[in-house]
Amino acid sequence: MATDLHELLRSLRVWDPKVTDLPSFEPAAAPATPLPLFAEWFAAAVAAGQTEPHTMSLATADESGLPDVRIVMLHGADGDGWSFASHAGSRKGRHLAGRPYAALGFYWPVLGRQVRVRGPVTAAPSEDAQGDLHARSTGALAAALTGRQSEILPSLDDLARASESAWERASREPEAPVPSWTLYRLRAEEVEFFQGDERRRHVRLRYRREGQQNGEEWSRELLWP
Repeated sequence: MATDLHELLRSLRVWDPKVTDLPSFEPAAAPATPLPLFAEWFAAAVAAGQTEPHTMSLATADESGLPDVRIVMLHGADGDGWSFASHAGSRKGRHLAGRPYAALGFYWPVLGRQVRVRGPVTAAPSEDAQGDLHARSTGALAAALTGRQSEILPSLDDLARASESAWERASREPEAPVPSWTLYRLRAEEVEFFQGDERRRHVRLRYRREGQQNGEEWSRELLWP
């Protein structure tokens, strides 16, 4: 029997109290800048057992303005911005070359929390990208060495052969360079923190960067849920 998608969707509930702990959030006590609050919420998600809390949605747009989104890994968040990496020739890399602006979305359902970030994106120096890559696992290096991301794949056999060769090289040369590997940094212009509430009185706090002279000047405002 075919699955009734609509019935299945109607049967689902968000924030089941058996697996979800909805903490309180007092925006008046939030720090003046968003990064410390992001670090606090990220650490809380890790402590709560959230699966893969460092994964995030990355939204970009092509030259015609058509949007695209995918899940990627957060590589860092500091004064330089929120960081992620990819091949320069991948779809996301081509999008960012033409339209260097993106949005990130984090969702930690175990706490009923979301964080949304958007702003301009720049490529870090090549030495930073290579250093970041080589600090990661053999598998990460092998995937980067396999290359050809977003290109047409003739068959899974072709992937298996290329991947096997990449794994062998990554194991043999842990410092093997991958020239196309790029570390991107998103300099946030807006960061929104969303705390879910079981009575749907969700708390939304948005930070907006003000002015260009002092990068740490932020305004804060509440949003209707």
